Amino acid sequence: MTQQSQAQAQAQAQAQAQSQVQVQVMRDVGAGAAGGVGGRVRILEVDALRGFALAGILVVNLMTTAGPPGARDLLAEVHAADGAAQWLVVLLAQSKFYLLFSFLFGYSFTLQMDSAARAGARFVPRMSRRLAALFVLGFAHAVLLYAGDILMIYALFGLLLLAVRNAGPAAVRRAALWVFGAAGGFLLLIGLGAALIDPAAAGGSDAANAELTVAYRGGFAEVVGANFRALPEAAAAVVLMGGFVAAAFLMGFVAGRRQWLGAAALADRSRLRRILLTGLVVGIPGAAFSAAAIVGPLSERWLLLGLAVGLVAAPALSAAYATGMLLWFATPGGAATARVLAPAGRMALTNYLTQSLVMALVFSGYGLGLYGRTGAAAAVGGGIVLYAGQLALSGWLMRRYRLGPVEWLLRTVTLWARPASVNVR
Repeated sequence: MTQQSQAQAQAQAQAQAQSQVQVQVMRDVGAGAAGGVGGRVRILEVDALRGFALAGILVVNLMTTAGPPGARDLLAEVHAADGAAQWLVVLLAQSKFYLLFSFLFGYSFTLQMDSAARAGARFVPRMSRRLAALFVLGFAHAVLLYAGDILMIYALFGLLLLAVRNAGPAAVRRAALWVFGAAGGFLLLIGLGAALIDPAAAGGSDAANAELTVAYRGGFAEVVGANFRALPEAAAAVVLMGGFVAAAFLMGFVAGRRQWLGAAALADRSRLRRILLTGLVVGIPGAAFSAAAIVGPLSERWLLLGLAVGLVAAPALSAAYATGMLLWFATPGGAATARVLAPAGRMALTNYLTQSLVMALVFSGYGLGLYGRTGAAAAVGGGIVLYAGQLALSGWLMRRYRLGPVEWLLRTVTLWARPASVNVR
């Protein structure tokens, strides 16, 4: 080996070691600021990604809670800013953050397994209580605040993770790919079939939207009644879209078992860049077609196919978002961003329910009654303000407590005992 090649190898090794140290320092800073309950060390990147995903989930949910769904030709019929906001939400956010959150749920499942093992506790009873509590919270959330709840879905698909908990990562990964392929193929066939049929019989959505508007501008009983009547529709959506959630859960489980968010994996920046580039190349065209079909300018004939293509392409953009943020977190400015996002991710359940509560108080009839009276741009702008407030409040709370209020309740049920330590000091 020449002196020049030896120098290059030494420089490369030094750069890699420096990158690993930087990632580990960032993790140590996060662990110091976000120590786990009962000695469990939290992973800063997981919390920060979860906090990041909260923003995308919020803007998507706002499009439903702010007004009647299914409005067509927004780019032509409403203010340009509202049409652009709706289009961008579908392009950049719809389904992507939902799947990212699902992936992180699967990843956190493995952390719960490790936590139970360290405590010498039986994992299945612990997780069963946790999933049951999630389902109860989700049902109350869906009926009282927001019909598009995800907690019940997570509770149900958490049973799938329980079933595969002892399986090897390779087998679970294959299962995830098969589930995703079957679900994606099925939805694409439905979408193609709908695109070949004249959708003239799709009338009646205007009447349904008008009925929904009256209900959501009514009192508490009317709003709860509308949410309760929406439960069967939500169940049907689970049947159609559940495969994507299940695949994300399983891939998150694989990632946790293989420590894809471990220091060594995060130090491999070239691999993260490849995933980022591939995700953008695959995901953006599909997301653009989906936005054109759902919002416009494509006709309603393409709506179901657009939804299907959007769901099939969503994991690619979800992966691009995750790897892009991880690369950003490894920079000095990104590390500071991660420290801002992580507290919101640590109390993600509290923040998710708080978002729904605020949206209900703003848009429903038992609040300000702005349902259908607010443009998409104003709704997104309000969502940004709400999210910024949640980041600030989460940071303040997590400097004083190890758990958010709903997280404390969920952990109490999980352990079937009062958590040993809640205060940071």
